[in-house]
Amino acid sequence: MRAVIQRVTRASVTVDGHQVSAIGPGLLVLLGIAKGDTEAEAQWLAHKIANLRIFPDEDGRMNRSVKEMSGQVLIVSQFTLCANTRKGFRPSFVSAAPPDIANGLVESVIGYIAAEGVPVQSGVFGAHMEVALINDGPVTIVLDKTPPPEGD
Repeated sequence: MRAVIQRVTRASVTVDGHQVSAIGPGLLVLLGIAKGDTEAEAQWLAHKIANLRIFPDEDGRMNRSVKEMSGQVLIVSQFTLCANTRKGFRPSFVSAAPPDIANGLVESVIGYIAAEGVPVQSGVFGAHMEVALINDGPVTIVLDKTPPPEGD
């Protein structure tokens, strides 16, 4: 599981010429689900996204989470984050999870973020989407799936 997290002033997703979701200040999360990813990793990642302190406090330091600043999250499923580009010039996507598993884990991440009290919207799984955003900062963070060992 890989998430590319961008702090945004606004972001939206359009499918077939119709806007399907839009957020104001918050986080745009591009989310790739790989083979072998689990529900536990989805829960860990959602908790990390909701509590990642990348918004400025009153002193301008990155010290507040999207939850603390009453922001929103927009999740966009993106299997291309699982691309293997080590050989040749055509990416291989064999490490991406099958659509039924990937869709279930994307929905789990959405549900876990909502359970944290953060308003969350999403793109349309499997659709050709146009994603628009105004990156704030810019601030972009990449999170990979591996949760820390128990007790960390």
